[in-house]
Amino acid sequence: MSEQEQIILDTVDRFLARDVAPVAQALEREDVYPHELVEKMKALGLFGATIGEAYGGLGLPASTYVKIVERISAVWMSVSGIFNSHLIMCAAVEQFGTQSMKESVLPRMATGELRGGIALTEPDCGTDLQAVRTRAVRDGDEYVIDGTKQWITNSVEGNILAVLVKTDPDTTPAHKGMSLILVEKHAGYRATKLKKLGYRGVDTGEVQFDGVRVPAENLVGEQEGRGLQQILSGLALGRINVAARGVGVARAALDASVRYAQERKTFGVPIGQHQAIQIKLADMVTRVEAARLLTEKAAIAYDEADRCDMEAGMAKLFATEAAVENSMEALRIHGAYGYSPDNPVERYYRDAPLLVIGEGTNEMMRLIIARQLIERNPI
Repeated sequence: MSEQEQIILDTVDRFLARDVAPVAQALEREDVYPHELVEKMKALGLFGATIGEAYGGLGLPASTYVKIVERISAVWMSVSGIFNSHLIMCAAVEQFGTQSMKESVLPRMATGELRGGIALTEPDCGTDLQAVRTRAVRDGDEYVIDGTKQWITNSVEGNILAVLVKTDPDTTPAHKGMSLILVEKHAGYRATKLKKLGYRGVDTGEVQFDGVRVPAENLVGEQEGRGLQQILSGLALGRINVAARGVGVARAALDASVRYAQERKTFGVPIGQHQAIQIKLADMVTRVEAARLLTEKAAIAYDEADRCDMEAGMAKLFATEAAVENSMEALRIHGAYGYSPDNPVERYYRDAPLLVIGEGTNEMMRLIIARQLIERNPI
């Protein structure tokens, strides 16, 4: 690590130990949005972590960003979600927005004054984004937006969304009729919080657009029909983030299991001396190390501006499955104690399944990996 990176990570570690760890279990159980933590995250600059320094951000490379996310997710995964969707949106704006849009939006997002998310999924549309029905119709110098989005992080407590819409629903193929539009909450969208199995504390909502009007200049880019490509580019960073979350949860489950295996005794010895437990621990630590390496490789590819669909997909696939498997093994090692909501292991077990769904299902990741593999190795 560079000295600068070490300073940043040490600062994050202190924040987690002092401010997050003592309250995570209670806030998660009550599904309470961590307003005080968000204010402290603003002060740390986390909302501008990957935004360029020219726009007031920290300008961190993805290779540093994933280490931050892993650390946070090992303590409370929900906290990482508060700035992940936000930074996916920022990445799309920074790469494709007009200069005036970037100068207007990104500095406020870097400070956390604007906290955003990406509004993609709809009640009848998840992985198949080309099937979105939300419409944006040009009316003079404005767009009028109608439709419903679902499972949108930061939609309730945040105040701006990048909304994937159909500007031309009759175009074939469908993606050529899709655009990305920024919508601030004061424009009039309504967001209702949804209940979830895990990933509590962070807000996830259903968003309704009923004749919401926004200036035409809120279109990302200078022409319609580029929205799907724009947001998919941002999702590369999102998938690397989710992979890092997977590493964090998998590591937390491992660490808890290693401690418990030395404390809990059966037949007169710590259970860590039994081969059945040793085999589980060996598999768990191997998953963590392999997942971390895949995630770091994907982050490096992203930093080098290479196309990293395959690397991000492999990292997301392996690391999130590692989180699911390690959380299950941790619960088994802890026995009845792991099944108690007073034990963080129970939380890891509920949080991990989100990771194999979010930012594209792992089934879709396998298709992306295979297609890129073939494309990169023509005969």
